[in-house]
Amino acid sequence: MTAQIIDGKTTAMQVRAELKAKISALPNAPMLAIILVGDDDSSLIYVRNKQKAAAEIGLKTELYHLPKDTDEATILKIIDDCNGNAEVNGIIVQLPLPKHLDTHKIINRILPTKDVDGFHPYNTGMLQNNEKPYFIAATPLGIMKLIQNYCPNLSGKNVVLIGASLIVGRPLATLMLNQECTVSITHIHTRNIKDLTRKADILVAACGVAKLVKADWIKSDSILIDVGINRDNGKICGDIDFDDVIEKAAAITPVPGGVGPMTIAMLLQNTYDAYLIQHSAL
Repeated sequence: MTAQIIDGKTTAMQVRAELKAKISALPNAPMLAIILVGDDDSSLIYVRNKQKAAAEIGLKTELYHLPKDTDEATILKIIDDCNGNAEVNGIIVQLPLPKHLDTHKIINRILPTKDVDGFHPYNTGMLQNNEKPYFIAATPLGIMKLIQNYCPNLSGKNVVLIGASLIVGRPLATLMLNQECTVSITHIHTRNIKDLTRKADILVAACGVAKLVKADWIKSDSILIDVGINRDNGKICGDIDFDDVIEKAAAITPVPGGVGPMTIAMLLQNTYDAYLIQHSAL
């Protein structure tokens, strides 16, 4: 058996094509404000990719690229201005921020109705309550779309997440629980992790360790979602050893071309939805 490839690139292109058609019918293009502090290479690449994808579907972006030593008050003032600007529909702060800045305080300053990253306590709290938040974090949202395209009924599935971050692991666990899955969240201090992963119907790796998950970590009919982006001898790879598991798993997302394109597509979707929310159309 060779695992089916869960193609995030194709699905993301479909989402973006649909958004492009919808945006072209609006009287004004939605606007996404992006706040980037410093010159971290990965963050610069992510921001450029977001801007390029937005432009391709007719969505406008405004980049606030600030020096690494920018003080907190300056960032909060930019957020306040964007909150009060009716032309700005979505606001994101590219993470991670420099260590001298209070990430929670900065994220919490964004209006929940403009928090298209889905990190504001209102949005995360509504998700925890199994109610409808304004927005769900883009990576978990994209992962759910990919999984449900492959396996529409998740009720009763045993899900194991490797990684407990606020950006991926925790919101994804909640989304899975809301679909009536049984969820285990593992992290760096989890003991005997293979005892859990070998029972997983769905295994999501989001820990940032290149090729951590091997064939002996999984059962034969599992669905594998790889969120990791690492370099191994100069080549991009995920947290799952693709070549080692490909003959054993039922389905797997590739790296690149899996979760990554879906994250950007869902961010664009959230920004479009923000426009509708603010114009009382959603």
